[in-house]
Amino acid sequence: MRQTWRWFGPHDLTSVDDMRQAGVEGVVSALHHVSTGAVWTDEEIRKRQGEISRMKDGSASGLSWEIVESLPVSEAIKKQKGDWRAHIANYKVSLENLAAAGLQTICYNFMPVLDWTRTDLAFRVSHGGTTMRFDHVDFAAFDIHILQRAGAAESFGPEVAEAAGERFAGMSEERKRQLAANVTAGLPGSTESMTTQEVRQHLAEYDSIGADALRANFIAFLEEVTPVAERLGMRLCCHPDDPPFPLLGLPRIMSTADDYAVILGAVDSPASGMTLCSGSLGARPDNDIPAIMRRFAPRVHFLHLRNVTLETPGMPASFHEAEHLGGGTDMVALIAEIVAEEARRRAEGRADHQIPMRPDHGQDIVDDLGRDGQPGYPIIGRLKGLAELRGVMTALTHPSVAQRPA
Repeated sequence: MRQTWRWFGPHDLTSVDDMRQAGVEGVVSALHHVSTGAVWTDEEIRKRQGEISRMKDGSASGLSWEIVESLPVSEAIKKQKGDWRAHIANYKVSLENLAAAGLQTICYNFMPVLDWTRTDLAFRVSHGGTTMRFDHVDFAAFDIHILQRAGAAESFGPEVAEAAGERFAGMSEERKRQLAANVTAGLPGSTESMTTQEVRQHLAEYDSIGADALRANFIAFLEEVTPVAERLGMRLCCHPDDPPFPLLGLPRIMSTADDYAVILGAVDSPASGMTLCSGSLGARPDNDIPAIMRRFAPRVHFLHLRNVTLETPGMPASFHEAEHLGGGTDMVALIAEIVAEEARRRAEGRADHQIPMRPDHGQDIVDDLGRDGQPGYPIIGRLKGLAELRGVMTALTHPSVAQRPA
């Protein structure tokens, strides 16, 4: 695997120098300051490349921007409302500009209204560090009592709704405010977030958009942009829903292996593929992550390696971000599948035989605590995760292991 690191730009508390010291081979970044739906210009793309290419002292970093995460798909496109046709045209121009700058792999998602969703961004775990958490009862309290969505209580069932009422009654005003802010935080690194009133407005516009309609809109989007990506030699890779189950009465259409089979089959091109996020998919107990990697291996263009611990049975479940080799996903088995796919690609002569990965998320530990960094992206917690993943990868590919008789 090609080891990469997510960087949010010059304001990121992790510097380019830090990435060099981490030993990563490439950088994952985006133009978070550009409004969703607008064109990514040549000037802004080259500016970000320049920022990554230099260390603090002005010397060459030896690193380059290799993966785009994310080139966001606007709500207008997802709903096929308003300026959605103009946004698709702009998306195509952005792809052209990125390809001209040498960028080939584009991560995106198709989650309606809310992107990744957590109820706690600094949940204290047993060793004293903190992590991100999704508490199903807290989310129900937000949905029923803060957002006050019509029909919300019925969608959770009487037991969860009652627990949510009790939880909400005991919340301070500050906790209510923080819960709402956590849930509506938006894409990591984005300067755009929503108020509860804006969430209500978006939900109203989805009244007539169920799973089938959203899926049709997604396929229509891919039918437009995939030929452009294919012509440019690019790889589009859709990130799964996070968490991978319906929220706020909205459809979620990229939560399971079968969801991916429908979308990848509808627009069957090597330019359209998967960002396999082991943490997002792992928040469903019925998702077998190594099996998903095996099933879609030729179309996996990017890897997010992280783990979650499910706290409650069934689905939806409460969960928190675990250590990379902890949680419910067998990371050794997953990496073994990845290594096998890379070997198969090399044998086929594929230029993309080395699949880029990044250590996704991480627990805040040691000096991460109190740094007020980007939630989910602590430097030390991710360094620990990268070291663990690197160890597994090295053990599985080392010649002394590969040559050992069975």
